[in-house]
Amino acid sequence: MEEQLNLFFGFLENDKKVSNNTLQSYKRDLKQFEKYILENGKDYSKVTDEEIKTYIKYMQEIGKKPSTISRGLASIRSFYQYEVKNKKVESDPTEGIQSPKIEKRVPSVLTSNEVALLLEQPKDVDLKGIRDKAMLEFAYATGMRVTEIISLNIEDINLEQGYARCTNGKKSRTIPLGNMSLKALKEYILNARNIMIKDENEKALFVNVNGQRLTRQGFWKIIKYYKEQAHIEKDITPHVLRHSFATHLLQNGADLKSIQTMLGHSDILSTQIYMQFQDETIKNIYKKAHPRA
Repeated sequence: MEEQLNLFFGFLENDKKVSNNTLQSYKRDLKQFEKYILENGKDYSKVTDEEIKTYIKYMQEIGKKPSTISRGLASIRSFYQYEVKNKKVESDPTEGIQSPKIEKRVPSVLTSNEVALLLEQPKDVDLKGIRDKAMLEFAYATGMRVTEIISLNIEDINLEQGYARCTNGKKSRTIPLGNMSLKALKEYILNARNIMIKDENEKALFVNVNGQRLTRQGFWKIIKYYKEQAHIEKDITPHVLRHSFATHLLQNGADLKSIQTMLGHSDILSTQIYMQFQDETIKNIYKKAHPRA
């Protein structure tokens, strides 16, 4: 099975051109499935649908969340579909098996005042403060995922025309930058980044104090630090800024299709979760605008 898995991972990376995060998810899911198969003395090419159901039950018993099990099943399904296509197995044992029901969680969202309070925290009195100000403003202005932000290179930013180009796997999208974000970004690029980098060939847009590309963990720590400085009780992660970006756009009149494009959602169903935050706004607009309200 190991050889077939490696061929599948190569296919995902080179042919499907999935992002590194997606590839690592596939690897985690399928390596865990492979371990289970070996421990139970099974041949992966002869696994039945009943054995897949037993594996799902095993995952539930060891305390895996429905979302984790669902993602794992999707990875196994993709692998077997690849194997069927390449005539390595006769049929896909996951066919017809339903994923566990996942309760859709309401995204955590900051109010406009909380966002303003958070973004006021970094002080542009030193290089780190200038960078942090630019990064938080940028995260809220673009709604990008944390992986997308730390993967940005300096050439992905157009300061003159005020936009950022985001590439995720083989997909690419252009996101406009607001005045506040653009101002903070210009300050960082022109007056801080060039001092922070140690190697002139460094391409990363956001760098750490050692002049190297900032990591996910680094970004999370920065947000946690300023959340505490602002005395905000809510848990704030880079993804909360993404949720807040989408919600505030929707509440202020942006259409769902435009938000879907900016967020990089392939399916508008993913974007529709933000509709629940619009109800009160719609009622207020109706009351103000309708002659008979």
